[in-house]
Amino acid sequence: AAARLGAEQEVENLSGLSPNPEKDIFVVRENRTTCLMAEFAAKFIVPYDVWASNYVDLITEQADIPLSRGAEMKGKCGTNESELELSWLDQAYILKLSFLKEGHNTSRGPEASWRLSRIQFTYDTSERTYFKDAVSPGKHTASSHRLSALVTPAGRSYECQAQQTISLVSSDHQKSVQLLLSEVRLQPFDIPADFVFSEEHKCPVDQREQLEETLPLILGLILGLVIVITLGIYHIHHKLTASQVQIPRDRSQYKHMG
Repeated sequence: AAARLGAEQEVENLSGLSPNPEKDIFVVRENRTTCLMAEFAAKFIVPYDVWASNYVDLITEQADIPLSRGAEMKGKCGTNESELELSWLDQAYILKLSFLKEGHNTSRGPEASWRLSRIQFTYDTSERTYFKDAVSPGKHTASSHRLSALVTPAGRSYECQAQQTISLVSSDHQKSVQLLLSEVRLQPFDIPADFVFSEEHKCPVDQREQLEETLPLILGLILGLVIVITLGIYHIHHKLTASQVQIPRDRSQYKHMG
């Protein structure tokens, strides 16, 4: 679904193109050029209070809220700041992701990177699809504080297949809301061509898993190479020693010589 946000700006929810029903795809375009692309699977784990069976005590239940494939979206792109806003179930749930690109000095000189700088999630405990008999139902906001996530070198996209958990603090008695992200491919700045990601920057977890997968193969190749070299050295040594004149160690074998 595409919707005009302003002059020469449009957004598209392309989640239906994903073979994974839990994965969503969102695109923001300005002046007919892609300026933000996001692919990920997301779910929120939200604690909320319900009455115990005695109607005196409170107990805590947990709502598992997936990001809906039919989410409405807004977005905006900037040179150093970009934003993606998603809402579903008649705006009972609203997710806002803010991105920031900034420069910094390193030992190699000036460098730039971008990061996910803020997450804000608004949810309504009076919505009955995921919340059952919540005490004092109403809207709450869970957000991050001084977030620095998905840090990626400027000009590259972020990729992480592994699941990541980001904690948000809720206005509902400071409860901790968990955002679970997986199968992430994201780029909010410097997209080189329409609907085309830049070279990926893999998250540390994916890099470690890739190393764990390739390490046995590397060790096997090294071991095989050592065996081949050892056999080669033994073969050469055997040929050299066989071609040399062997001096008998038993003196009785010298009788025929003279």
